[in-house]
Amino acid sequence: MSVPTHAAPTLTSRRGFLRRAAVTGAAVALPSWLLSACADQSSGSTIVEQGGITTIKATHGTGLCNLSFFLVHEKDFSDTVRLEFVVAPTNADTVTLFGAGQVDVSLIPYTQFMTLTDKGAKLKVVAGGGAQGLTLIAQKGIESAADLKGKSMGTFQADTLEVVPYNYLKKAGMSFRDIDARYFGTPQELAEGFLSGALDSVCMTEPHAFQVVDESGATVLTDGVDMYGEGYTDCVLAASDGAIEKYRDQIKELIRSMMLAQQLMETNIDEAVRVTAEPYYKTSPDIVKRASAGQPCVVDQRNQQEFMLARAADLTDMGYIKTAPSADVFDWSLLEEVIAENADLYASLARKSA
Repeated sequence: MSVPTHAAPTLTSRRGFLRRAAVTGAAVALPSWLLSACADQSSGSTIVEQGGITTIKATHGTGLCNLSFFLVHEKDFSDTVRLEFVVAPTNADTVTLFGAGQVDVSLIPYTQFMTLTDKGAKLKVVAGGGAQGLTLIAQKGIESAADLKGKSMGTFQADTLEVVPYNYLKKAGMSFRDIDARYFGTPQELAEGFLSGALDSVCMTEPHAFQVVDESGATVLTDGVDMYGEGYTDCVLAASDGAIEKYRDQIKELIRSMMLAQQLMETNIDEAVRVTAEPYYKTSPDIVKRASAGQPCVVDQRNQQEFMLARAADLTDMGYIKTAPSADVFDWSLLEEVIAENADLYASLARKSA
């Protein structure tokens, strides 16, 4: 396996590195959406209406925080709205497609959403996706932040999976200058690098983290709960301003369908993993079921708004955004209308803000 060897610079030099890359256009290991302007997303033009069915093109991630999205695609909870996934080869490509306006909806880590809005993308968070499940694991013998000094760590760039180790090290009085951070494109690359011994630690989502720990007996350094508390958010449902304006009812129907998916996960997890484990996670339903408790679906994440805004300070310190976003990047009104119109469904959900 060819393991990326880009080591993260110090926090100070990281900002300079980003500035130099933007000026020179150098081919560097940086998220492509940080090196190009975001497209005008005022039209919502990737959404198609035909024969009474609205097809919403969307991108998604790879963790269990996306399970509700996958269930909406597989189960057809709606008679009027369908999801069409635009598949991207890497995590960075997923974000680039959304920022470039190739899709109008994405289930995306909130940190990457913030990098897009900082670049001028006209997007809003309209609902939640998944909670928790960001796990920093290490080879046997590494049991603390101090043990990571000088060691390699694999993760995704500008992702929640990078912010977790950043906060973990910061809590111990350390920073990325103390480790060798390496950036990857897929969870399979992270897993292979760790299991082959090429990486000393990795930060992964579920069910990938569960599977790696189960197979290798690796040490879990943090699952984020010890730092952030239970229920902290990972990914969110975001949509372009143009799509919200032109297709408000259809996006509301998507949110309602995600609530039905959450309900299925909470009441019949066996069925939920039966239809998603192999096509989306390339593993057994048993693994996904056992890992699912660590990264549950939560559509109503209004109570996580301040948590997300607080993490923006980390992104600023890391050089990924210039200005911390305000509460204006959230539009919970669609979610609130869905809740009001589907009171019984909302009441049936175990995990929610209210």
